[in-house]
Amino acid sequence: MPLGTLDRTPPPFFRQGPSALTRLTIFSALALFLMVADTRFELTRPLRAAIATVLHPIERMLLVPVAAWEGGSDYLMGLQRALAREERAHAALARQAERAARVEQLQAENDKLRALLGLRPALAVRTMAAEVLYDAPDPYSRKVIIDRGATHGVALASPVIDDVGVLGQVTRVYPLSSEVTLLADKDAAIPVLNTRNQLRSAAFGVRNGMELRFMAGNADVRVGDALVTSGVDGIYPPGLPVAKVTVVDRKIDTSFARILLEPVASPDAVRHVLVLEPVGVQMPPKPEPVPEEPVKPAKRGTKR
Repeated sequence: MPLGTLDRTPPPFFRQGPSALTRLTIFSALALFLMVADTRFELTRPLRAAIATVLHPIERMLLVPVAAWEGGSDYLMGLQRALAREERAHAALARQAERAARVEQLQAENDKLRALLGLRPALAVRTMAAEVLYDAPDPYSRKVIIDRGATHGVALASPVIDDVGVLGQVTRVYPLSSEVTLLADKDAAIPVLNTRNQLRSAAFGVRNGMELRFMAGNADVRVGDALVTSGVDGIYPPGLPVAKVTVVDRKIDTSFARILLEPVASPDAVRHVLVLEPVGVQMPPKPEPVPEEPVKPAKRGTKR
């Protein structure tokens, strides 16, 4: 194309547009007019309402991913918090169960101690509270070790009782502990009294309980009779529960009856005991015999 054919005339006014200052002035005035008109006459309010109505579904659709993200994070955080709370609840429940078990054990011990304290004023002998440490290692005997010994004032042959009856007798005394032979031991023996008919006898320990020995076949002993200490040995105070009669076997071929007893005190379920001072210790000493004066022979009278 030859250069002479080009149009060198400037473009018309509207194709070039107004200057920048003119456009700034026009648009500023228009903006000011629209603000004043919207404030005074609310001209753009219907327009804004229509645009908001049209754009509302689009806004809701665009907010779905944001809401899903926030909801998912809240769900995960809530699930994590719920799991943490469950773990804390299980731990608290375990602690409460352990505490409840200790409370029940302490309550049982408290009841036992209250029973012992209630029994102490009824006894006319001096007493000492003790705790069972462990069973004696000898498998062929029934003995326990308590935490009171010679330094605490425990004497040999002291009776040992719990809140229900006689448990045994101290057979060995160490400086800080003592050995108690239970009534069910094969070497144990205790004088007893039948509370029903006031019949005195002696109870001996056997493998699984006690028995009355050397009782006549026609002796007045029945199943269920309660036996207490008779107090004739100078060791046990009278009236302490010992055992109950469980079996009375009167054989024809022998003159003695086989009578089995069940001790009222269970050594397997006792922890706190009372050690009694033997009754013989509190008895006054026997008076010493007074030597008899030799009898002087009578003088014969003189004859007058």
